[in-house]
Amino acid sequence: MKAVIQNEFGNSSVLKYKDINKPIIDENEVLIRTAYTSVNYADIKNRSGNKAKGNFPMILGLDMAGTVEEVNGNSPFSIGDRVIAFPKYGSYAEYAVAKESLVYKIPDSLSFEDAAAFPTVAILSYILIHEIGQVKETDTIVIHSAAGGVGSMLVQLAKLAKVKQIIGVVGDIAKATYVKELGADEVVTYDTFIETVLKMTDGEGANVIFDSVAGDVTSQSLDCLALYGTLVQFGNSSGKAGHFKTSDVHSSCRNIKGFSLGTTRKHYPERLAPVAEKVCKLFTEGKLQLPVVHVFELSDVAKAHDLMESRKYQGKILLKV
Repeated sequence: MKAVIQNEFGNSSVLKYKDINKPIIDENEVLIRTAYTSVNYADIKNRSGNKAKGNFPMILGLDMAGTVEEVNGNSPFSIGDRVIAFPKYGSYAEYAVAKESLVYKIPDSLSFEDAAAFPTVAILSYILIHEIGQVKETDTIVIHSAAGGVGSMLVQLAKLAKVKQIIGVVGDIAKATYVKELGADEVVTYDTFIETVLKMTDGEGANVIFDSVAGDVTSQSLDCLALYGTLVQFGNSSGKAGHFKTSDVHSSCRNIKGFSLGTTRKHYPERLAPVAEKVCKLFTEGKLQLPVVHVFELSDVAKAHDLMESRKYQGKILLKV
C-alpha cells in the first residue's frame, strides 16, 4: 500500500510517500481503507520531534474516515461499514488498523470528506465545552486560537449551548470575520484580549477560558479570569510551558483543568464513543460544520504541513488518500 512515512524528525521534507506492507489486524481490531485523513497540529509536533519520541519508521495521522476492509470474528463491525476512527499507527496511509473501541459508524448521508474533518477537533471540543469547562448560558468565555480546527468547533458548540458572550482570540485580525460567522460575539488579537475581556465583563473577567497555546498566554489568561472561573488547558502550540502560582488560584477560588484527547484514547477510550455519536448527529443535522480550507493528495502531504505551519488558513486541512 501507499503511505507517508518518516525516518527522522525535521521539517516537511522528512515526509516520504512510499510503498509499504499493508498492516495486519489483531484481536478486537479492524482494518480500514482510508478515504480521507485530516491534518492536525499534533502531526506537526510529532513530525518535528516536539511531542513524541522517535519510533521510526513512523506514520503520522490522528484520525480518518473510510470503509471497514477486514474484521475479526464477533466484531461489532462488518466489512463495508462507513466509519471514522482513531488509528493505531497513523492514518497517512491507504489502510490503517484501529481498535474496535476507537471506531465509530457514520450514516450514509455524511460524506467521507465532511466526516474526516471532525473526529479529533469536534470530539475534543465537545468534551472541553460540556465536561471539562461545563459552560453555562450565563457565562462569558474566551477561546484562544479561535480560527483553528478546535477553535472553530469550540465557538460553534458554545453558540449551540447559548453561552452569553463568546470572545475569540486570533493571531491575525483578518480572521475575525470568519470567527464571527461561526458565532463569536467579539474577536480580538492577543495584544488586546485582556482589556477586551475585562471591558466586556465590567472588570469581573471571563468565567471559562480555553487555552491551547500555553506560554505567556496562560499567565495572561489568569489576568482576566473571574473569581471561581476555570482555565481549561489542553495544548501548547506556542511550544512553551505556561506558568501559574498557587496564589493565582486558591484565594480567588479559581481552578485550572487539563485535558488530553490522546491520553483519553489510550486510558479511557470508552469515554469517547457516546461523544462521537452526539457529534456525528450534530454534523449530520447541519448544526455543526467545519469548513475545509484545502484538500491535498496524500502524495502532497508536505504542502499540507507547510500550509498548517504558515497559519495562513481558516478551518481544516485534509488529505485525500
